[in-house]
Amino acid sequence: MPASTAAKARTRNRRPAGVPSPWGMFFRGFLKRPVMVGAIAPSSRFTINKMLAPVDWENTKLFVEYGPGVGTFTRPILDRLSADGKLIVIDTNPDFIRYLKQSIPDPRLIAIQGSAADVKQIVGDHGFEHADYIASGLPFSTLPPGVGDAIAKATREVIRKGGAFLVYQYNPRVKNFLTPHWSHIDHAMEWINIPPAQLWWAWND
Repeated sequence: MPASTAAKARTRNRRPAGVPSPWGMFFRGFLKRPVMVGAIAPSSRFTINKMLAPVDWENTKLFVEYGPGVGTFTRPILDRLSADGKLIVIDTNPDFIRYLKQSIPDPRLIAIQGSAADVKQIVGDHGFEHADYIASGLPFSTLPPGVGDAIAKATREVIRKGGAFLVYQYNPRVKNFLTPHWSHIDHAMEWINIPPAQLWWAWND
């Protein structure tokens, strides 16, 4: 990361007084809604770097993230996103949305409390026809019946041609939600993570 970019990242990541640390907020969210958080610790930097490596950042104007939590992926996405890009993060947990707004004072960040199943409307409401990429850490296998399928369908429809759905999970069954909508799916593992992470890239060819 260039020195100037690193300096901006340090400034952006400096949390205001009274705002809890990401680890503290994550643990609080896990205790409150363990099924929706879906992990006992934030993703490792190895998982983040591998997950985001295939993204064509030069041609990314809108990135969307589902289930941003405390911003473990949100901050690295913003570090890579162009100055004129936008990042929409969608979470059902109002505590996480409030935390992100307080801790990341970046005008490119749009934090929305809502359902990822409504991504098409959310993207349209903010002046875009399509998203370039969408990343998700949602625990698909524990979502209420029908919700995971609805999210996958809406995601496939809103990503532009050449873009991708980036999914990091701990349960390999997430592929069952992807295969009805994508034929080109890449997969990898990241073992330096708690627990080891399943990484999926579903491409809109």
